[in-house]
Amino acid sequence: MEDLNVVDSINNAGGWLVRNQALLLSYAVNIVAAIAIIIVGMIVARIVSNAINRVMVARNIDATVADFLSALVRYGIIAFTLIAALGRVGVQTASVIAVLGAAGLAIGLALQGSLSNLAAGVLLVTFRPFRAGEYVDLGGIAGSVLNVQIFSTTLRTLDGKIVVVPNGKIIAGNIINFSREPVRRNEFIIGVAYDSDIDKVKQILTDIITSDERVLKDRDITVRLNELGPSAINFVVRAWSNSGDLQNVYWDVLERIKREFDAQGISFPYPQMDVNFKRVKEPAQE
Repeated sequence: MEDLNVVDSINNAGGWLVRNQALLLSYAVNIVAAIAIIIVGMIVARIVSNAINRVMVARNIDATVADFLSALVRYGIIAFTLIAALGRVGVQTASVIAVLGAAGLAIGLALQGSLSNLAAGVLLVTFRPFRAGEYVDLGGIAGSVLNVQIFSTTLRTLDGKIVVVPNGKIIAGNIINFSREPVRRNEFIIGVAYDSDIDKVKQILTDIITSDERVLKDRDITVRLNELGPSAINFVVRAWSNSGDLQNVYWDVLERIKREFDAQGISFPYPQMDVNFKRVKEPAQE
C-alpha cells in the first residue's frame, strides 16, 4: 500500500510538472535573463564610467571632477540595472520604487551625516576650491589632494600619510589652498639688539633679498623697522617668489641672515634675566 502511495505521489508531481512546464520554463528564462541583465549592467557601468573618465581627462577636465562624475554615472547605471532585473522577474517596479523611496527617506533621516557629505562633495566638485595635486590645509589637516570621492576627500601629507577627510567637515571649515596662486610672499620678522645700527641692518637685509635670483624683482620688496620690542628692535622683510620656491627661499634667506649678521657683528637678542643680590645686615648681638 505504501509503495502505491509513493508511486501516486510521483505520478502527481510528474503530472504537475507536465501541466506547468510552460510556466516553469518562463520563470527559469526570466531568472536567467535577470541575472544576465545584472551582469551586463555591471560591465556596462564599469565601461561607461571608465570611458567618461578618460574622455574628461583627455579634454583637460580636472581629475577631481572626472572621478566624481564617473562614479555618479556608474552608480546610476547600476541602480537602473537592478530595477530592470526586478522587473524582468515579474516584480512591480512601481511598487519597488515607492518602497525604495520610503526606505530612502528613513535611511536619509538615519544617515544625515552621510547625506551631508554627499551634498558637500557635489559642492566641492561644482565650485572646485581645490583640485587633484594641489597642496591644501583643510581645517588643520594639510596635504596634497589625491582625489575627491562622493563622501570624502583623500590627502597625502608631507610625511607620506594618507588622510581621508569627510566632505561635510571640509565645507564646514576653512579651506586654505597653497597651490592655486602661482606666486606667494614670504615674511620674516628679524629681531636685533638695541645697540645695532638701523641703516646697516636694513642694507644687509636688502642685499640678501635682492641677491637671491628666486625672489621676484617685479614685485614689492619690503625691508622696514616694524617694532620696538621689549628686548629687541624687529624688522619685517617681505619678498615674493614662485610658489614652488617659497619654502626653499625662506630657509636659505634665514640661513644667510644668520651668517651675515655674525660676520658683521650684529647680535640677536635672546631672553635673559638679571639677578641682583642684596646683602642683609645681621642684627647686632646683645
